[in-house]
Amino acid sequence: QVQLVESGGGLVQPGGSLRLSCAASRSIFSIYTMRWYRQAPGKQREFVAILTRNGLKNYADFVKARFTVPRDNAKNMVYLQMNSLKPEDTGVYYCKADRDGEEYWGQGTQVIVSS
Repeated sequence: QVQLVESGGGLVQPGGSLRLSCAASRSIFSIYTMRWYRQAPGKQREFVAILTRNGLKNYADFVKARFTVPRDNAKNMVYLQMNSLKPEDTGVYYCKADRDGEEYWGQGTQVIVSS
């Protein structure tokens, strides 16, 4: 069993930055693939970024060159560093750990990009 807890959301102006955190209950990054998703009001949840067990990263086209997914193995933390935020980045952001059909989700953290 894995527990994930996101934090770091809040209100930010367009063009600003936020760093979201996803804390895992134990050391999992060498075993599980980590993903970030988001869900805007009235829309389906969508993929944002992936960080594989081997450290490979990939991003949805709409966040490339703006978001990154660093991690801290010692702290069992993965982050979503978000720069140049836009109003359309508003939503609830979730992290997920998965492998071989097994998956765990965090509870989400709200991000609002507005002036």
